[in-house]
Amino acid sequence: MKATVITGPNETQVIDVPKPTVGPNDVLIKMRACGICGSDSLYISMGGFGKGHMPLGHEPAGEVVEIGSAVTGFTIGDHVVVNPMIAPSGIIGNGGKFGALAEHLLIEDAVRGTSVEVVPDHIPFEVAALNEPMAVARHGVNRCQPKPSDKVVIFGAGPIGLGATIGFKSIGVGHVVVADLIPARLEKALAVGADAVINSAEEDVAKRLIELHGAGESMFPGKAGTDIYYDAAGAPRVISAALGAAKTGARLCVVAVHKEPVAVDFLNVMSNEITIVGSIGYPDEIFEVTSDIVANWEKYAVIVSHTIPFADVDEALRIASTPGAADKVVVVFQ
Repeated sequence: MKATVITGPNETQVIDVPKPTVGPNDVLIKMRACGICGSDSLYISMGGFGKGHMPLGHEPAGEVVEIGSAVTGFTIGDHVVVNPMIAPSGIIGNGGKFGALAEHLLIEDAVRGTSVEVVPDHIPFEVAALNEPMAVARHGVNRCQPKPSDKVVIFGAGPIGLGATIGFKSIGVGHVVVADLIPARLEKALAVGADAVINSAEEDVAKRLIELHGAGESMFPGKAGTDIYYDAAGAPRVISAALGAAKTGARLCVVAVHKEPVAVDFLNVMSNEITIVGSIGYPDEIFEVTSDIVANWEKYAVIVSHTIPFADVDEALRIASTPGAADKVVVVFQ
């Protein structure tokens, strides 16, 4: 079968590798879609992990084509999504033995609801492939411990920010604002359920939040009534804007990757008793989010900007790594 691997810094190839052999506890999936993550571009620039070729792809959706003799809960033809984190041979597409940008993917020790989950046939594969990144977004939402009465602003209307928008609304949060620099992304935010948007290239974010959420209590003037600030952008100015507008008792959740240290005014954090939490991965959310994708798949479909055939995977990787060229690129298979 063909598989996409990193062969050196800034180098990838599609090579022929042996099709995996299915053991008694395994399931073999014919890949039907795999999203490209920003981390894939990072791994490519690094030349991968360790020695030799590193398989790529950790956002899989596919179809069950072989089932080990000891495996229960699946039938041939099931459409499935995967938890790449718990593979015995290492994280799928993150330094492990297998990657999902390949024609087939072996799921070792397959257990439904733990390593693999079935999705209804009517869910498009390119939408099902959002399961892994949407679990990242949902874990960030859960880390905020939101209440229905909370007022939320999400910085960044890329895939994680849009997923968080759907996530907050799905659990009943009353008012969600999305801030971004790109008008087309803000249109997507409204399409997936945001109550309002802020073009941070043209508008004063703090002033606009006060208009939308009212004034917030603080010993300092000019604070917004926003309860939760969700950083899905990863820019230092986002942290400055959030903490500058935060009222007493506000929460800031950092989901985005910051590649450099960010200065923080801890006098402000202390005096306003602001809670700052980090969020990474999806300890419990990988299949928690699946039911929401199934229920709201048309909204999640808005997130996908490009579907590119596996035959053109090099072009898909190039587009995904080009700033501003795409929102979410998903590679699709015949």
